Amino acid sequence: MNPPTALASAQQALLDTLFALPASPMAHEASARLASLIDHRHAQSARGLLAYRANGHALAERALQAAYPVVCAVLGVESFAMLARALWHRHPPQRGDIARWGDALPAFVQDDPQLAGLPWLADVARVEWALHRAAAADDARVDPASFALLQAPDPAGLTLRLVPRLLVVQSHWPVASIVNAHLGGTPTLDEAWRRCREPVNEIALVWRAGLRPRVAAIDAPAAALLRLLLAGADLPRALDGAGEVANTTGTAFDLTAWLHNAVADGVVLGAAQRSPPMPRPGDPR
Repeated sequence: MNPPTALASAQQALLDTLFALPASPMAHEASARLASLIDHRHAQSARGLLAYRANGHALAERALQAAYPVVCAVLGVESFAMLARALWHRHPPQRGDIARWGDALPAFVQDDPQLAGLPWLADVARVEWALHRAAAADDARVDPASFALLQAPDPAGLTLRLVPRLLVVQSHWPVASIVNAHLGGTPTLDEAWRRCREPVNEIALVWRAGLRPRVAAIDAPAAALLRLLLAGADLPRALDGAGEVANTTGTAFDLTAWLHNAVADGVVLGAAQRSPPMPRPGDPR
């Protein structure tokens, strides 16, 4: 491997200086290394470094505001800007597409002692990141003819084809209500905060319907069914899991009604044969 060029070394030192947490040992080390590679006697060098740092912070704020509008609304613009800058230094981008940066925010919020008074905020952030990812999901269409597979006498190996980037978020808080109240006005903010004070547990389903990312609260059996399908289980196994949860929670689950609504909402796109069914004893080979 060829040794790094002076330009490459300077570029890496600049990145380390920009991303290091200000006043940290890493920041001092990076700044010293950068100073040894460029001439800091010129005021232009110092101004350039300040401009790069300011631009990086502004980029971080814009990127996170686009992905987390509800978290921004809850914290306020100034506090959210400070959070964005902190995340920029703690978890700097690892790829060129800034729209893909920010996935570390939910855990960052959860571990921040200053936000301990908002225990539901991390789960709200998880829902918002799922919405952000769903917005970039591949286009997908319903295949009505494929549902004929569900009439097979032996459903082993059958599965349901789900919309890309669907995600189920389990929470002890009314996260779907909070997000929808901020983004769509239904329920009202007052109602969402009332549910938060009680508190009301919600399982949030996030998916893209047409061109619009959506979030809705779903019940525990439906969540179990979707999780098992996402994990690769066939439909009979997923239904068994949903049935067990229904019995445990005392929640009724009607597959026909659920499937009708799931297709209408763009959650389920069709049926498919997941894999050839395992041969049964005595079946001809």
